[in-house]
Amino acid sequence: CRSLCYYCGCNVIITRNPNRIAAYLEDLKAEISRVAALLTPGRPVVQIQWGGGTPTYLSPEQIADVFHHLQEHFTIAPDAEISIEIDPRNLTPEHLPTLRRLGFNRVSFGVQDFDPRVQEAVNRVQPEALTRRLVEQSRELGFHSINIDLIYGLPYQTVDSYARTLEKVIDIGPDRLAVFNYAHVPWMKKHQRVIPEAALPDTRTRLEMFKLIIERLTEAGYVYIGLDHFARPDDKLAVALRNKTLYRNFQGYNTRAGAEVFAFGITAISQLNEVYAQNVKDTRSYHERLSEGSLATAVGFRLGPDDLLRRHVITDLMCNLQILKAAVSRRFGIDFDQYFAAELADLEPFIQDGLVTVEADRILVRPEGRLVIRNIAMVFDRYLRQVDARMAGRYSRTV
Repeated sequence: CRSLCYYCGCNVIITRNPNRIAAYLEDLKAEISRVAALLTPGRPVVQIQWGGGTPTYLSPEQIADVFHHLQEHFTIAPDAEISIEIDPRNLTPEHLPTLRRLGFNRVSFGVQDFDPRVQEAVNRVQPEALTRRLVEQSRELGFHSINIDLIYGLPYQTVDSYARTLEKVIDIGPDRLAVFNYAHVPWMKKHQRVIPEAALPDTRTRLEMFKLIIERLTEAGYVYIGLDHFARPDDKLAVALRNKTLYRNFQGYNTRAGAEVFAFGITAISQLNEVYAQNVKDTRSYHERLSEGSLATAVGFRLGPDDLLRRHVITDLMCNLQILKAAVSRRFGIDFDQYFAAELADLEPFIQDGLVTVEADRILVRPEGRLVIRNIAMVFDRYLRQVDARMAGRYSRTV
């Protein structure tokens, strides 16, 4: 990125050194070539997602160079979803036309908040007029889907101020919205220490803001997909939610169940059918690994039968808001109630609060339970049970 947003929880590199960027791109292309050589030729790529900070910090020429490299090494399906995250502040007039010409069909604009005081506090000043102009240009260029990212829980945000931001965003009319809860973890992200903690909204205010978000967006015609995501009723995500074919991976909610994710670049996480793997987290190690002819993998996990079972159950809960016990039992060769006896007992508080219904043949998340679906799904995460209580303070908590 060119500048640091103080709320950022990602692995971020701030640089204006063109040589450093060019060197990283050469390593990136080397990794793409190396991984592609290990895969069965001709496997169709059905989704391409460019994220990780600010992809459009690259020049249009650099974006085209990397994209052509992908085309040379992979078979991209004719109906592939090809999306990119965009920081409106860094775009040149050539960026959007170049992206569309290359085949990108989905764009996501980072906004976070339109309130000037909030923008100044988090070091991300972005005029509303700029966002409106770029969204309109994207429509004119024929992008199939436009997403806007927002964040609630930032310093100086109030329910009233956020209502004004929501009104403006609804007027802009994106196809999708992702509205994230700010995670304040200054013990992990040192730069967050410059954010005045006294200016952060308290938990009650955050809950009121989240309630406002759901009410305003659904009143405006958006479908609440789950967690932080909203989409228009005719959007593929909303259709998949209705048809109970929604899926979720590291990129969030999507409609491509069963697709493996091969991720490139520092910190990138790949999700294969039975493996998770993450790359090294710094450019120096990344360069050294690739220069040696190795892969950039830093850590990997092979999933066992229990992992696959729990991933299926958690995904069903988070995407389709239900678990069909008999179907799970048949698929994995278990007795559901016996296998998950401890988890069923831990669901009792959610049942008592009217958030979950457990029947003989299924578990159903009630409409009110969607607001805490992450907490409900966590009951089935075996690894959380094994985490030492002393580690709890290291991570942000769900509201």
